[in-house]
Amino acid sequence: MKINSDNLNINLRHLRALQAIAEAGSFALAASRLGVVPSALSELIRQLEASVGGALFDRATRPPTMTPLATQFLAETGPLLEGIDRAVTRLRQSAGLEIGSLSIGASPSAISELVAPVLTGFDDIAERLAGMVADGQLDLAVAGRALHSPDLRQEAIMRDRFGLACHVDHPLARARRVALADLGEVPLIGVAEETGTYQLLSQSGLPEALLHPRMNAHSTVAQLCMIRAGLGAALLPQNAVSLFNDPRIVFRPVADFELWRTLYVIEPARRPLSPVAQAFLVDLRHQCRTAGDMTAVLGA
Repeated sequence: MKINSDNLNINLRHLRALQAIAEAGSFALAASRLGVVPSALSELIRQLEASVGGALFDRATRPPTMTPLATQFLAETGPLLEGIDRAVTRLRQSAGLEIGSLSIGASPSAISELVAPVLTGFDDIAERLAGMVADGQLDLAVAGRALHSPDLRQEAIMRDRFGLACHVDHPLARARRVALADLGEVPLIGVAEETGTYQLLSQSGLPEALLHPRMNAHSTVAQLCMIRAGLGAALLPQNAVSLFNDPRIVFRPVADFELWRTLYVIEPARRPLSPVAQAFLVDLRHQCRTAGDMTAVLGA
């Protein structure tokens, strides 16, 4: 570090030497606190005096006393040293996970069982979340699979099965077995075609009447609100049904309909994760392995 001019060869060692002597009251005690021999400390002060062009200590006194020039210089450099110390302390704390910020994106159904327990312990928007990870707005995202990008790394972490979400008072809520044929007379609630849920259903071979029912909602959250109000039922991933944690909404497997939704953790491929983000990933993977009603797809 150089100050004001390339001709001034003053660095932090010189500033700390002056500060240590001022605090200790003697060269010998300051040298001991700094872990250097007194002669090395004296040399630092001589270099500093040569750079500023004036005496910083009156050596006619015993012990040497600071001159007005040194007092003025220390008054101006003291706050600088304190600021540097604070910055270094915060840097070390951040590297050691004591402090730091973490930006996480998650699809709604990933929040309840995975992300929320990790952080303290709404529809399918994987493309938008992935874009925010790629451009640095988010550290990580947990959502459905996004389009392939060299800027992203996607790791499958959990999967859950589709089934029937219905009101607890619905007749099928009490049925011992539910099949697709049972849904023919059930008022179903579809979802907007731009959602990930619809994309999965549309590729499953589902009968047209079940894929495009008379009622439609713009999102999974809206579907759940309609189910809770008793307006109908919907085919949804099991974990999405638990989003509200509402006992009025129940999930029933459909025996002859096997469709799974996979959740991915999406992280940047071209920049390293912060220590806080790395620690979050460790806890997230643990949560995936212990979450009930979902199947972990992580490696051991």
